[in-house]
Amino acid sequence: MVKHEPVLLQEVVQALRPNRENGVLVDATVGLGGHAAALLEAHPHVKLIAIDRDPEALKRAGERLAQSASRVTFVRARHEELIDILKQHGIDSVSGLLADLGVSSMQLDDASRGFSFRFDAPLDMRMGPDSRSAADLVNTLDETDLANVLREYGEEPMAKRIARAIVNARSEAPIETTTRLAEIIRGVKRAKKPHDIDPATLTFQALRIAANEELIGLDRFVNDAVSVLESGARIAIISFHSLEDRIVKRAFRRLEGECVCPPGLPVCACGAKEIVKLLTRRPVTASDEELDRNPRSRSAKLRIAEKS
Repeated sequence: MVKHEPVLLQEVVQALRPNRENGVLVDATVGLGGHAAALLEAHPHVKLIAIDRDPEALKRAGERLAQSASRVTFVRARHEELIDILKQHGIDSVSGLLADLGVSSMQLDDASRGFSFRFDAPLDMRMGPDSRSAADLVNTLDETDLANVLREYGEEPMAKRIARAIVNARSEAPIETTTRLAEIIRGVKRAKKPHDIDPATLTFQALRIAANEELIGLDRFVNDAVSVLESGARIAIISFHSLEDRIVKRAFRRLEGECVCPPGLPVCACGAKEIVKLLTRRPVTASDEELDRNPRSRSAKLRIAEKS
């Protein structure tokens, strides 16, 4: 099992300096608590709202942050529920916010969760009890809807052929394990070179995103997060694939005041207004040293903005 190490840790700690000593930070996807632990250590007077949809993640984060328990409030919820969470705890504004999107190392490495084709396991992929299993998707979606999921969320060029193969295979018996699904995909799509990614990678990504509705509400979440930041406070978002990063990038640019009106209008009609200052024109990525130490950081992209 790969030892858990939070990605871009030093970069996150440097970016999320609270704009006041006794402020409130939010880790909207606390996971195993690696980033949260470093932030609490760096800022000994801040309080932290730690949010995660995964009960097991919250349990393990609680163990990791036990020494700072008096400063941490744990909430089992989706990060998209940020506004309601803050209201429930009587918090009007925060001094910084982090969201580390996507699947965690804990979830990938737990064979029973069914996120990875590295293990023969039930085809699950649920990040929390509110999600729909990947097995449910592959066994109930019709061929067209399944192909759309693979194309939209996995950017899989062979989506239609893979969807057809899945539908044909499930007509013989339900697809219930990661291994069987991976074998079906590999029967349609083969790696062209020895070091290419596994042919099943994009399909597994697509099903995970669809099962957990990872992209639904992400744009609104960025808006909500910025709306509760205090002036001068920062938001940092780490994404791991192009779909997430594209949404975050566009949201930040819009909040920076970029006009989104159709070309040709004589004057701006969208009401573009600068709400944040973008601190990362290009996303921050892992250093060579971190890549050597933690290969999973290779796809991580960090974007940072500061509230005006």
